[in-house]
Amino acid sequence: MVEQFVGTWTLSASENFDDYMKAIGVSFTTRQMGNMAKPNLVISVDSAGVVSMKSESTFKTTEIKFKINEEFDETTADGRQTKTTITFENGNKLVQKQTWDGKMTTLEREVQDGKLTAKCIMEDVVALRTYVRA
Repeated sequence: MVEQFVGTWTLSASENFDDYMKAIGVSFTTRQMGNMAKPNLVISVDSAGVVSMKSESTFKTTEIKFKINEEFDETTADGRQTKTTITFENGNKLVQKQTWDGKMTTLEREVQDGKLTAKCIMEDVVALRTYVRA
């Protein structure tokens, strides 16, 4: 079900990401690094159905491993400790919900026309990051 996401993706465009990072509480210094980073997103699935999503950049590499619909503890790239659940919706969308300190953000990833888009939503702030297959 997540097969269309499997592979290595390179960030090609980023819109409104600084405002999104500000909205979730990322410090100025970390936002500067986040805005300069052009991460690769490496997604794989093992035989047990565990999905690995690794973000690799010159600044930092983070990886989460999860099963669809199962909550897990995540330490985000900016250091937040979240309770995270990732669901597969509409046959083409991975929806990641992170909750921490009474807040919630949603990241919607989908593959369309050979590109992977990640829509990052925090209240009324929306960032869009576009990746192309490497």
